[in-house]
Formats: sequence, structure tokens, C-alpha cells
Amino acid sequence: MLDTVALFLSLTAVLAYLNRKYVGLPPAIGVMGIALTLSLATIGLDALGFGAVRQYEESLLRSIDFSNLLMQGMLSLLLFAGALHVDLSELRAYRWQIGLLAVASTIASTLVIGFLLWYALSFTPVALPLSYCLIFGALISPTDPIAVMGILKSAGAPKDVELVIAGESLFNDGVGVVLFSLLMILVAKGEAPTFSHGAALLLREAGGGILLGLAIGYVSYLMLKSINSYQEEVLITLAVVVGGYALASHLHVSGPLAMVVVGLIIGNHGRAHAMSDTTRMHVDMFWELIDEILNAVLFVLIGLEVIVIAFSPGLAVSGLIAIAITLIARLATVGVPIRFLGNVFRLPRGSWKILTWGGLRGGISVALALSLPAGPHRDIVLALTYMVVVFSILGQGLTIEKLVKKSLAK
Repeated sequence: MLDTVALFLSLTAVLAYLNRKYVGLPPAIGVMGIALTLSLATIGLDALGFGAVRQYEESLLRSIDFSNLLMQGMLSLLLFAGALHVDLSELRAYRWQIGLLAVASTIASTLVIGFLLWYALSFTPVALPLSYCLIFGALISPTDPIAVMGILKSAGAPKDVELVIAGESLFNDGVGVVLFSLLMILVAKGEAPTFSHGAALLLREAGGGILLGLAIGYVSYLMLKSINSYQEEVLITLAVVVGGYALASHLHVSGPLAMVVVGLIIGNHGRAHAMSDTTRMHVDMFWELIDEILNAVLFVLIGLEVIVIAFSPGLAVSGLIAIAITLIARLATVGVPIRFLGNVFRLPRGSWKILTWGGLRGGISVALALSLPAGPHRDIVLALTYMVVVFSILGQGLTIEKLVKKSLAK
């Protein structure tokens, strides 16, 4: 384990250096692009008869449970770090807009993607049951807060637009995971879960996660307020995140939502009333470094994962179809409502384009796809997910800044 961690940290550091020194792309996009290029080069070498490098990389990646590493390890730290710098008073001003996008739009997007993909794939050699098409819709519909917040920092989007898309991405993961869980029940049992079952699961997962986050956040706020020593206070924030996420898992409530709530409480009330200037500086510096390091490692892993995914010419065509359908669903469930209900959403003109194109997918979607039971359907869903995620980060991520400037110029 130590050798694996050392290898990936060293590789991430080298790729981050190369990107900063020679490539100059945003950190997340740059390290992922270089890692993806290296993996494709390894595949090319294997085709030429030099298969040792590919075999080593495959064995290394298969030794890592990517889904477990992200969902049970890195995610709690990244979500807390992201929520820590969100202004709660500003977030409250857009609570209904964020709520509609995080809940209603995510559910609608799951259905649109699922049924459109099922219909579209009937014209291709790739066969995927409706249940798995809906599962793909559930895991690909939530925007990834790690990708969104990391890339929007340098895009120059208006503050209110950035706030809404960041708030949506922080909260829609909980909804997406619940939908994913319900659809997994459908696959496992062969019967559709009832509305009452779905509502109960949503209430337990999402409601329980929010309540747990409020409780942990309040206790940690009292602890931070009672002392004035940045060493212990930084340690408290770290323990709260790791311990709180583990507790959420044991209580079977949403750990991601709990960490978002804790991050909002500590980042707002804790920062304003429980921390000295010195503590505030050290807490911010610590979590900014955690955020940057884990982001880099995550996107390197995403770039390398291509080597363990089975592709075929038919899947490549299906992947292009999945990309188009995902964008259409984002436009229909987010872009169109914002475009025609501008007064309700209170966003600048042209912001519907930014929220549509800026709905990036990332590691969470890949992790959920990897958690599916082994089989041919899982391989198809994983390949489609990976193609959508790579297009999202490289294609949308690299062009969002130009779109922001163009939309604001009008």
C-alpha cells in the first residue's frame, strides 16, 4: 500500500510540474490530459508488441479500488474543502433555485437520459436494458462538485452564476446516489421500487445526512469557539470530516450531504465567530492544500483508468451518442428552464448557456459505474460513463472560459 501511494503521489507531482512548466492548462485538466495521453501511448506500445508497460499499469490500477477510494476516502475531504469557502448568506439567497436544480432537474435528467439512451442504442449493435440505461442516467446526471468548483475558479463566471452551479453540484450528489440506489434495487430484485420506498430512502439518506451535518457542525463550532490554538483547531476540522463521514456510513445516511453542511457551518459561523485571524489563515491554507493535492491525484487516476476499460468500435459510436444525449438532457432540464424563467432564477442574461455547458461530470460518476456488479452491462455503462466524463472535463472544461466571456459580452 505504501509503495502504491508513493508511486501515485510521485507521478501526480511530476505531471503537475510538467503541466505548470510546459503545458499551462488548468491544473485538473492538465494532469488528467497528460495522464490520459500516457495511458494511450502505453496502449499504442502494447499494439506494437511492447506489452510489459501496459501489464504493469493494469495490475497497478486493478490493485486500487477506485470506487471505494473516492466514495469512502477522498470525497469527504474534497466536499468539505469545497463547501468551506461558500458564503452561506449568498447561498441562502438562491436556495430555491439551487434546490430545484439539485432535486427536480436531477430526477428529470435521469429519466430523459435513460429513455433517450435506451431508444438510441436500439439502432446500434450495443444492447443495454432500460434499467441499466436509467442507472447510467442516475450516475451521470449529477454534476461533479470537484470538477465544477475546480474549473470554474479560473473561468471568470459571474459570482451569482458560479454560486448557483457550485451549490447545485454540492447538493445534487445526494439525490443522484439515492436514485442510483433505487435503480440498483430494481436490477437486483427485478421489480420497481414503490414511491413510498423511494421517498423513505430519500428522506433517510438526504434528510438524515443534513441533520447529521447540522449536529456535527454545531458541536465542532462549539469546540472551535472554546479554544484559541490553530494547531488543535485544524486537527478538529480534519477529525470532524473523516470521523463524521465514517459515522454517516454506519448510520446509512448521506455522507456527502453531511460534509457539505459541516463545511458550510464551519466556513461561515465558525470562520466568523470561532476562529482568530491566525487560525482562519491556517485552516484556509491547510484545506486549500488538501483540496489541490487530492484534486490532482483524482484527475490523474481518471486519466489512467482508460487502460482498464474495454472499448470497441461500436462502443465508441455509442459513447458519442451518450455524450450528445447527456448534453441534450442538461439543456432540457437546466438550460431551458433558466432561459424561460429568468425572473424566477434571478440570473444574468445568457447564464443558461454557462449552466448548461458548465455542468461537468467527473470522478463520482466513474466511481458509481465501477461499483456496479461485474458483467457485460457494467462494462458498457462504465465505458459510456468514462467517455462522457473525459469529454466533459477536456471538452467542456477547456471551452467554458470562452463561453463565459462570450455570454457576458452580449
